Amino acid sequence: MSSSPLTGKLEANVEIKATPEQFLDMWANKPHHVHHTCGDKVQGCDLHEGEFGKVGSVIIWRYVHDGKAKVSKQVVEAIDPNKNSATFREIEGDLMKEFKTISATLQVSPRSDGSGGAVVHWTLEYEKLHPGIDHPETLLQLVQDITKDIDAHLTRAN
Repeated sequence: MSSSPLTGKLEANVEIKATPEQFLDMWANKPHHVHHTCGDKVQGCDLHEGEFGKVGSVIIWRYVHDGKAKVSKQVVEAIDPNKNSATFREIEGDLMKEFKTISATLQVSPRSDGSGGAVVHWTLEYEKLHPGIDHPETLLQLVQDITKDIDAHLTRAN
């Protein structure tokens, strides 16, 4: 991304109890199950083209952001099970009303202290349509909150 007042990058870490493999599997391979973990934030995820968990596939999220129902159409740009990472790029939807480009990358790493669990590192890279658009801090907070909900679901005792 070129350096301009319109481009930006936001990052955040979320500590989870699930393994890196469990979390990546849910987000990359089973996004249509995410709404079961946080129905107040995500209403659904549908496959538009391709296969879940495959690069080049197109998925459509229905979610709530800043109190409003929204839609996001994304292409899966990368999934690397060896690095427990995935990248999704917005191609249509509500975010395109404010951003020329926006993508989200997650990388899940084992906790370095050996206590089990993992750290999900989120990176949002974007170019705003004009300087009056806010940086997507609330979107980054939303993915952090969804991450915590998915973790609670994955680690809940049966």
